[in-house]
Amino acid sequence: MDRWIGHVRPCAVLRPDGEGPVAGRFGGPLLLPAEVPDPWHPYVGYVDFAALPKDSTDLPLPPDGRLLLFAGIWELWDGCNRGRAVYVPADAPVAERDSLTWTAYEGNGIDEFREIFDHFPQGELRVAAEPDLPGESPGGFPHGDRLQAVWGDVVRRRRHLQIGGYPANSELQMETIASCAVEEAEQGRWGGGEPVSGAGEDWVMLAFWDADVADREGTEMQWSIQRADLEARRFDRTYVTGYYNP
Repeated sequence: MDRWIGHVRPCAVLRPDGEGPVAGRFGGPLLLPAEVPDPWHPYVGYVDFAALPKDSTDLPLPPDGRLLLFAGIWELWDGCNRGRAVYVPADAPVAERDSLTWTAYEGNGIDEFREIFDHFPQGELRVAAEPDLPGESPGGFPHGDRLQAVWGDVVRRRRHLQIGGYPANSELQMETIASCAVEEAEQGRWGGGEPVSGAGEDWVMLAFWDADVADREGTEMQWSIQRADLEARRFDRTYVTGYYNP
C-alpha cells in the first residue's frame, strides 16, 4: 500500500458543483488578445492560474493569467490533434470573439458538430486540491486492479476539469500521446516545424476534461504538453486528443 501511495501526484480538480473558490468557467464569452488567430476548435472554457490553490499541482505553471482550452470532441479515432490551449497573461488586453469561427473549418457534418457544441457545459468552476493516482495500476502490484477499483470508488470524479495529475486510461498515456505528436509533426500538421520528443517521460498531462456532453457521453479530452514547452510557456505546443467510449 505504501508503494502504491508513493505514486500519488497533486492535481487541481474544478467542478461545476464544487465547494471551493471559483477558479475558472465552462463556456462564457470568448476573450482573446488581438494577435491570437481565430480558433479552429470549439471553446471549452478557461482556468485562472492565480485562483488555483498553492501547490495544487506539481506542474511549472505561470503564477497568474488564464489558460483557455479548445477541443473538438468528435472524430477522435485517429489520434490527430483535436484542439488547442491559449495562455492569456493577466495584464493582456482582450476583446470578445465569435465563438463559432471554428465552424468554417469543419466541412461535412457541421450541423451535427454544432448541435453537440450547443450542449457544451456552461457556468463557473470551483476548485479543490486533490491527490491523483494513475488511471491504470503500475506494474509490480499483485493486487493493483483491486486497489484501482477502491481508488475509483473513493474519488468519484465526473463532469470535471482537471489540471495536472495522471491520464485517465491507457488510450491517453504519455507514450501514446508522444507517438501521435511525432507522427503529426512529421506530416507537417502540428508542431510548427520544431523538434518533438517521442519519449513519454518528456510529456505531462496539462488538463483533462470529462466531457459528459449530450450525444457524446463517454468522451474524455486531454491536453498534453512537453515539459520543456510548459516551462517556456509555449502553450501553442499543446497536443489535444481524446477517448470516446459510448
